[in-house]
Amino acid sequence: MNKDTIVSELQFKAVRSSGAGGQNVNKVSSKVILSFNIANSSGLSEEEKMLLLEKLANRISQEGILQLSSDEDRSQLKNKEIVTKRFFELLSKSLKKPKIRKETKIPKKVKEKRLQEKKKSSEMKESRKKPKF
Repeated sequence: MNKDTIVSELQFKAVRSSGAGGQNVNKVSSKVILSFNIANSSGLSEEEKMLLLEKLANRISQEGILQLSSDEDRSQLKNKEIVTKRFFELLSKSLKKPKIRKETKIPKKVKEKRLQEKKKSSEMKESRKKPKF
């Protein structure tokens, strides 16, 4: 993953935001929408593209564009920084490969202890029965 190339491929769009800001909300476009086309990116390898398309399938449009938005702050610049930071966190989290689970063996002592407990409870229940003559 080449961050510099990816940053140059990002597209930003400013739109009017809802929320805090009073009358300023109606005049200023402070919400920022980040768009990133995964398929056409030259900053990602083919393997990384496939991994992202698989893991972020529910966040990607039919055209293969990943969109994130931020309207947390009243400043357009701060919202741009927030959405860019969130984008790179999402990318790095999605590109991490999960560790392969190694099967562990149940120790012999644990098996023996379990069998002893079973035997003990069986004997206890057996002792509750009426004796047969």
